Amino acid sequence: MTSLSVIVPLFNEQESLTDLLDQLYAALHDRELRQLFEEEFNFEIIMVDDGSTDGSCRLISNMIMSRPEIRLISFQRNFGKTAALSAGFMAATGDYICTIDADLQDDPFAIKELIIKMQEGYDLVSGWKQERKDPLSKTIPSKLFNLVTRLFTGISLHDFNCGLKLYRKEVTRRLELRGDMHRYIPVLAEWMGFKIAELPVRHQARKFGSTKYNSSRFFSGLFDFLSVLFITRYLRRPMHFFGMAGLTSFFLGFSISLYVTLDKILLHKPVSNRPILFLGILLLILGVQLFSTGLLGEMLSTSSSKESLFAVRETVNLGAGQARKFGTIE
Repeated sequence: MTSLSVIVPLFNEQESLTDLLDQLYAALHDRELRQLFEEEFNFEIIMVDDGSTDGSCRLISNMIMSRPEIRLISFQRNFGKTAALSAGFMAATGDYICTIDADLQDDPFAIKELIIKMQEGYDLVSGWKQERKDPLSKTIPSKLFNLVTRLFTGISLHDFNCGLKLYRKEVTRRLELRGDMHRYIPVLAEWMGFKIAELPVRHQARKFGSTKYNSSRFFSGLFDFLSVLFITRYLRRPMHFFGMAGLTSFFLGFSISLYVTLDKILLHKPVSNRPILFLGILLLILGVQLFSTGLLGEMLSTSSSKESLFAVRETVNLGAGQARKFGTIE
């Protein structure tokens, strides 16, 4: 039996919830969607209430009485979208897992198109809000964020942060999200070896309420970007980062110290009152510290669990006789 889990993170979206669930039920009962699967198909909708204060939780609780496919996870306070998605991923039981925002800007009927795209052999399919219906205060920072992420990661997606995404369960099981890293899920998935794709989806203007975006998210997003960049490039080889920086600093410090020493020996210039000497000493010490940090990182990386370093698609076991046959050297 094929199953689909739809995760809806929400924060103060009471006015949108009734329309959203009506649209989701219509999309998930669509005959064309069900025909994509040769066997029986069922679904669940996991509503993750991120500490709402407007009655969203109470409204969902009332809906569950008539719609048993709905599940509710309610936080004590607002922890952010990354935490909401993580909770949804842990609770999801479906073979396919879809995420969609609760503000009615994403089209639930696009889930069918995402599934069709995924059946081409992808592990994660991300929506692309090609014609975005948002004010410039959101679209301009979003374009800049996507451009910078493309340049530094080499992943050619147009919209990394689209709330409408479809995953295979293996992807969500491997993801470890912290901070506001939900923006970089495609980057983390691609780094683990999963195949990702992008599909244009219809975007709609916000009908109720106001955006939860504010300028403070820019700085948290910047720090998370640096974290993700380090994780995807140097997590398994920290010495490549700290070692290179340490060697560069040590070489500059050594060169400066050598220059000051030769000045003293050949030209008899004083040493003690020259600021450049202190710069050379500082760079030498910094170089040793960075190099030592790289060595410690390598030891920690080696001693940590290797399971989190890669994703295994499948394991094929040979029979005992075959194993002996192929393992024998004559």
